[in-house]
Amino acid sequence: MHADGPPPARTTALVVAALLALYLIWGSTYFAMRIALDALPPFLMCGLRFVVAGAALLLFLRGRGMPLPTLKQWCASTIVGTLLLVCGNGLVAVAERSVDSGVAATVVATMPLWMAAIGTAFGDRITRMEWLGLAIGFAGVAVLNRAGTLTLSSLDTLAILIAPIAWALGSVWSRRLPLPPKLMGTAAQMLCGGVILLLLAAVSGERMSETPSARALAALAYLVVFGSLVAFSAFGFLLRNTRSTIASSYAYVNPVVALAIGSLLGGESFTAYKLIACALTVVGVAIALRPQPKAAAAAAPVSPLPSRHHV
Repeated sequence: MHADGPPPARTTALVVAALLALYLIWGSTYFAMRIALDALPPFLMCGLRFVVAGAALLLFLRGRGMPLPTLKQWCASTIVGTLLLVCGNGLVAVAERSVDSGVAATVVATMPLWMAAIGTAFGDRITRMEWLGLAIGFAGVAVLNRAGTLTLSSLDTLAILIAPIAWALGSVWSRRLPLPPKLMGTAAQMLCGGVILLLLAAVSGERMSETPSARALAALAYLVVFGSLVAFSAFGFLLRNTRSTIASSYAYVNPVVALAIGSLLGGESFTAYKLIACALTVVGVAIALRPQPKAAAAAAPVSPLPSRHHV
């Protein structure tokens, strides 16, 4: 179905279900990562998550007759998987050792804003409304830093600030690379990124200090099944059946969900500064993701928004 055509009732119901899945699942993965990190070091945890999810998805697709990626497609998947999953998701896991899950989600929500900025280097145009969204969204990060929630001298803070930039670069660049089609591209990226994460875990000497608790293993299983397999499939469906702005709307819903879950289930503080920062980020991304007027859209055939991937 074409993204601009009127969807049939069944497709509309699937779109709503996919959106709800992204809002709730990807908003909750920050807290799930926090639980898994109680027993598993960050690179090892992420590596296991993506290798298992990627292998399961690849075997499923092969069983349905989809061909394996070519060597060129594997190379492209390695580049994108490194930027998205190693530098993006892996650095979020590193940061969540000391950064609240709600704060992490708020900072990561600036990713579409970075996409708009990075897109200019690839020849994409950025509108005035997108510049306004950039300024408001980054003001949210400034509020977090002003409140002492983020400490720029901390390695964990630097990790969480770099993560959305890497994710944005990978998302923009992925449009120019020969990735495998549809879900096979997702499987290849998860496998490649997961293997690199496991190699980083081995090189950095990550070890499990004790046997993971049932709670940590359950969190890891949730990340594999729901955070990677279900949510990635839902996102791919949205990209094929809706406008890109709708598919990217998770970017300004996830921080709210993450803040609520972190406060209710994780005992994380729910301060006024966090609320202000979250509100600024949500408003900034919402402005940046607004559909462009037809005249502006015609002048800018390739929009820098939104992301094609998330975890």
